[in-house]
Amino acid sequence: MAKQPSPAEMMRNLAIGYWVARLIHVAAKLRLADLLRKGSRTLEDLSKAAGVQPEPLYRILRALASVGIFTETKGRRFKLTPLAMTLQTGVSGSMHAWALMINDTWGWDSWKELLYGVKTGEVPFLKAHGVPIFEYLEKHPEDLEVFGESMTSISQIENPAVAAAYKFSGIRTLVDVAGGHGSLLATILKANPRLHGVLFDRGPVIARAENERHMTAKGITERCRLESGDFFEAVPKGGDAYIMKYILHDWNDEACIKILTNCRAAMNEKGKVLVVDNVIAPGNDPSWGKLLDIQMLIIGGRERTKEEFAALFAAARLKLTRVIPTKCSLSIVEGIPV
Repeated sequence: MAKQPSPAEMMRNLAIGYWVARLIHVAAKLRLADLLRKGSRTLEDLSKAAGVQPEPLYRILRALASVGIFTETKGRRFKLTPLAMTLQTGVSGSMHAWALMINDTWGWDSWKELLYGVKTGEVPFLKAHGVPIFEYLEKHPEDLEVFGESMTSISQIENPAVAAAYKFSGIRTLVDVAGGHGSLLATILKANPRLHGVLFDRGPVIARAENERHMTAKGITERCRLESGDFFEAVPKGGDAYIMKYILHDWNDEACIKILTNCRAAMNEKGKVLVVDNVIAPGNDPSWGKLLDIQMLIIGGRERTKEEFAALFAAARLKLTRVIPTKCSLSIVEGIPV
């Protein structure tokens, strides 16, 4: 039976979490999982294919294998494990783009300013880069592309769970506010053949979405229109429901109230808002949402509790009616006009 680590050993291991994160980033950069897609390879063969030195690569692979990412076999051969398979590109459940984005330099630079944010209450990302995150990404197209790919990879896991958790049958027109390339809206429309949709986002995003496979798929194009604009100014009118996934968590309370107020003004008389976000539960249980909340602190947003969502809704003349869990970490927070 394996010896249980002492509290000091556990803290030591937690404190070096970024070591593993950086190892994963290197593996993703070198596309090691893709190079092992067809089966195990020797260290020499793998290092030549990756264009790197064999000895440092061996030490990186050995370290990753110690945490379940790759397996070393006889003769310094390595092969994929279930965890390593998620670092492949072009496969269902791929975390390759996520591993690149979350560990890239621009993200790490902003995390270095976390203590500054705690001491001052200011936004760490602004201290690191001088501009808000989305303005930064627009100025750095390569980072924006990886960010978009990472969000798409996460959405492939989450969108079916969101679509399955809510009964959209009573809705005629669903407006996806800041819906990006349309993967969530397309998933919901596919599952609800009588539903019509509006994909709404900023002009450059909508321009890219027009050619996305989600929006050009048969049965989707005929039931969906694309509109561009700024949700701080207005959103498309006449929707029966306004859905926002991973939107409110990007913003402070004042900005969220403005977005919700605009949805309230645009919706039909018996309309509703559907906010898809992590809802923070009380207690000390392990929580993805509580950790993600620190990433939101870095960029100026936050994850919220049910009570905090209710307060936002009330400020926008909406009433929180229920919180619907899904089979992923997200919940659907429903609100109606008051």
